[in-house]
Amino acid sequence: MKDSKSVPRRPESMNQSEFETAQDATLDQNIQGKIGEQLRALYDDVISQGVPDRFADLLRRLDERDRGES
Repeated sequence: MKDSKSVPRRPESMNQSEFETAQDATLDQNIQGKIGEQLRALYDDVISQGVPDRFADLLRRLDERDRGES
């Protein structure tokens, strides 16, 4: 029997049987590695694109506003 402290709450959209099946599901290490490689490739491309100036300006203004409210 699983330790009840380590079991997350069941999402409302899942019945108990679906939740138990999801808890027992695992991925082979080779599959996990392949997923990791693909995610890194995807996000490396996104990171290399940088942040558009308008977003950087918005973030700067939000930071300034937050500091003023503190």
